[in-house]
Amino acid sequence: MDRTIIKNVNIITMNKEKEVIENGVVVVNGSIIEDIGKSELLEKYAGEKVIDGDNGILMPGMINTHTHASMLPFRSLGDDLADRLKKYIFPLESKFVDSKFVYEGARAGIAEMLLGGVTTFADMYYFEDEVARAANKMGIRAVLGETVLNFPSPDSKESYGGIEYGEEFIKNWREEELITPAIAPHAPYSNDTEHLVKAHNISQKYDIPMMMHVAEMDYETEKYKKEYNMTPVQYLNSIGILDQNFVAAHLINITGEDLEIACKTKIGIAHNIGANSKGAKGVSPAVKMYKRGMKIGLGTDGPMSGNTLDIITQMSLVGKIHKLVNRDRTLLPASEIIEMATIGGARALNMDKTIGSIEKGKNADLVIIETKSINMQPIYDYYSAVVYSANPANVDIVIINGKVLVKNRKLIGIDIDDIIDKINSIKNSIIKFF
Repeated sequence: MDRTIIKNVNIITMNKEKEVIENGVVVVNGSIIEDIGKSELLEKYAGEKVIDGDNGILMPGMINTHTHASMLPFRSLGDDLADRLKKYIFPLESKFVDSKFVYEGARAGIAEMLLGGVTTFADMYYFEDEVARAANKMGIRAVLGETVLNFPSPDSKESYGGIEYGEEFIKNWREEELITPAIAPHAPYSNDTEHLVKAHNISQKYDIPMMMHVAEMDYETEKYKKEYNMTPVQYLNSIGILDQNFVAAHLINITGEDLEIACKTKIGIAHNIGANSKGAKGVSPAVKMYKRGMKIGLGTDGPMSGNTLDIITQMSLVGKIHKLVNRDRTLLPASEIIEMATIGGARALNMDKTIGSIEKGKNADLVIIETKSINMQPIYDYYSAVVYSANPANVDIVIINGKVLVKNRKLIGIDIDDIIDKINSIKNSIIKFF
């Protein structure tokens, strides 16, 4: 096997003990973490290929549990508009989104995520096979769900066409090592009961994730109160589709009973603090979820919602906003936030047996945060340094499945200038629309 030794790093393992190893060493054999320990390991594995971490912080690759990467060409459009989804985003998508748009948007989004230390992302959009093609080619791990809507969409002339498209997508991509296909009804309010159950049946049939926006919108809460005298979570539970494969994005407007349901059904949760705060939608009770031991990870939402795809930015916001709204600065220590960003996201996606922590036998999805820049100095606590000092520009090395994809803060084997040129070409078409 192709063995690589990573030395001279301070390791945030995110194992059960949250062990930190200073002046540590990680041995990667092919795509798997073979060994972890102190510098004495260098004697055992002498003569192998070596990466010198230069006293940086080695951590598990970050996991973006909810995004729509291909929306990137729309970023910075209509940021301050009311009712943006229905009056602005859906019409824009109807006009411009096609397979080429999705592929180029995905390439750009993936490039941004890689440079920000994201090694796995969960995505919901249209033409999801184009996202899969870009992800596979660029070497990132991805959970990808075809969107299902109760009206025609960019890749379906018929309402609910995403069901058929989605099942074909699942069949075509389920054997790929880096790609986990999923099914993704957009939201309860944009799907009827019949098709939500159909989507859930597909999730069960193939044992894959079912991803959905849940309890995000005020009008969503009002709809289910008026029509069913239930919350959206209670409604979804009543039709039997909440289970360990279900991943709920947002969960902002929820009750104590909703929390009990979410906990009992063992659903995954994608907490999107940046997009939710920018959209003035509210703050999800993520602290309560974490304290209950629920499967909660961090997401960015789409680059048109939160305007960024990296998780480092989200970590700082998670800490600051939850401390503020609860008026308690002791909440969510930095180690707990990094847990959500790594192994917590892996749990939410049911991937924690293979990724999310630096442990023997797990996939080698690793990130080195450099510590030489002035914004990283001094360091007393490695967790706090990552959450509150670092930014995406401090990501020096990214490894996925044992392969180095970012080195010296630059993408390896990916033409970033070509990606930017393609996005600007799409931008020029959009400008003509206004």
